[in-house]
Amino acid sequence: MAAAEVSILRDAVIYLGAAVVCVPIATRLGLGSVLGYLIAGCAIGPWGLAFISDVESILHFSEFGVVLMLFLIGLELDPKRLWSMRRPVFGGGGLQMLTCGAALSGALYYLGLPWQGAIAAGMALALSSTAIAVQTMAERNLLAAPVGRSGFSVLLFQDIAAIPLIALIPLLGVVEDSGEPLWVGAGKVIGAIAAVIVIGVLITPRLMRLIALSRVREIFTAFALLLVIGIAQLMSLAGLSMALGAFLAGVLLASSEYRHALETDIAPFKGLLLGLFFIAVGMSIDFGLVFAQPQMLAILVVGLVTIKALLLALIAPVLDVAKQQRWLFAALLAQAGEFAFVIFGVARQARVLPGDWEALLTAAVAISMAITPLMVLAHEKLAARRASKQSREYDKIDDSDGASVIIIGFGRYGQIVGRLLFAQGITATVLDHDPDQIDMLRRFGFKVFYGDATRIDMLEAAGAAKAKLAVVTVDSLADSLAVVDVLQKEFPHLKIVACARNVRHWFELVERGLDKVERETFESALRTGRQALEALGVEPYEAREVADLFRRHNLAALQELRPHFHDEAKTVALEKSGQRQLEENLRRDREMREARRKAEGWH
Repeated sequence: MAAAEVSILRDAVIYLGAAVVCVPIATRLGLGSVLGYLIAGCAIGPWGLAFISDVESILHFSEFGVVLMLFLIGLELDPKRLWSMRRPVFGGGGLQMLTCGAALSGALYYLGLPWQGAIAAGMALALSSTAIAVQTMAERNLLAAPVGRSGFSVLLFQDIAAIPLIALIPLLGVVEDSGEPLWVGAGKVIGAIAAVIVIGVLITPRLMRLIALSRVREIFTAFALLLVIGIAQLMSLAGLSMALGAFLAGVLLASSEYRHALETDIAPFKGLLLGLFFIAVGMSIDFGLVFAQPQMLAILVVGLVTIKALLLALIAPVLDVAKQQRWLFAALLAQAGEFAFVIFGVARQARVLPGDWEALLTAAVAISMAITPLMVLAHEKLAARRASKQSREYDKIDDSDGASVIIIGFGRYGQIVGRLLFAQGITATVLDHDPDQIDMLRRFGFKVFYGDATRIDMLEAAGAAKAKLAVVTVDSLADSLAVVDVLQKEFPHLKIVACARNVRHWFELVERGLDKVERETFESALRTGRQALEALGVEPYEAREVADLFRRHNLAALQELRPHFHDEAKTVALEKSGQRQLEENLRRDREMREARRKAEGWH
């Protein structure tokens, strides 16, 4: 075996071994997986056990994890939804960049950087880490909450703003003339973006359909990776951000029927590469510099985090972040981001950052990323302590409530269930993670509490040990399944009634043994169908019979699909067969009713 192959295998064993040891320990201690990866990187890097020395190459490779993450985020945002977010994205994100960039630039100029370097470094430090912030929010089920949506809007603007920022940095310094006219560079940018749009809208859906027809799942996975890698490479050749290109491709494919298949195939690679990225960030911390200039580094880290946190808390009301979550919003985004590494490199080439400033700022960025999980954890501890002191102001969740039902998720669906129970005098404890929703419902007399229902201590405080029933009406499919898993493992006596967002969600819940699962819109859609038939002149009894037949057939088809729902090809084949069978049943039933009507004059 060649020496290079041995080295690759050795490095892979080191990365995986460090992650397997450090991440579970950090998660067990409540520190989160991100900090576990960072600790692993510090341990095996040049200033730890020195198992790995070529940190820069690993960091460049692992940035592909960020690219995959932004592609998956883009898949969740169709263009209509992105347009609907224009105010928080461009308004709130732009305000954050301007305020934080100006304040940080002024502070760095005061510390001795020339004004050109201060502006470049200040704007770079104003960018937050999409990888760490999104991962931290996902671990705490915050992405669907208002604070998560606001945080994501700011991060999205930052990712977009990073591209012109990288392009403008050379104008502050001195760079060697590449001999390329400005219009050529602009043409490359426009051409790359146009190519991504053509690939995403015209070419990719047709290719995915052909590949799906081949029924070879691994080829579909290979194509999904090829798509992201190819677009990232195309954007890189044009001098643009690979992450932005991947995000744009994801947005263009968000309305595609293959969206869920792409998410499923890419998610495992994203997780591994993101973990490698965090390990590489941990390895990049220059502890020699930390020990050589501890005071300056401490000033940079503390100043960076403090200035950003204060300004983020101040602009949080503009982004409609609830008062109780403004410091959480600040803690999530107070760090500097991965784009800062790229901008510092461009600034060095343009001779904007003198002396040791690049190394000092790089170390400050890495340390700020590392302490983000600790800041969020500290906020959670302080919030819990503050909540315990405010027990007189708010009702306390305890077993004395005697609630026999816990309703988890109190959106539109959960509210109807709750009101029906309350009208019958049935007490219920409601858990939700939207502070604005909670405040509004409390004003109308509902007993609603803020809490993450995947946390065992929160469920215990809500009386899960003594309750008889849990009603799970969480909007997010992943969160719903996580809640059900915790309830079944920790409180096996609880009966569980759940709503499903779609057929796949229904399959997942039924596979977990739940026998009381209702799809959110199924019955209301049937009722609408009956009314449509009646409006077209169909007799009411006949419309009801058609709806009942459809219901029976649909439920029977779901039961037939259950053993195969992990097999996409088999599922598609059975669905087509089921559709033909339904059409035949409806036709036969209609003919039978027509014959009975003519023979008996029956209405």
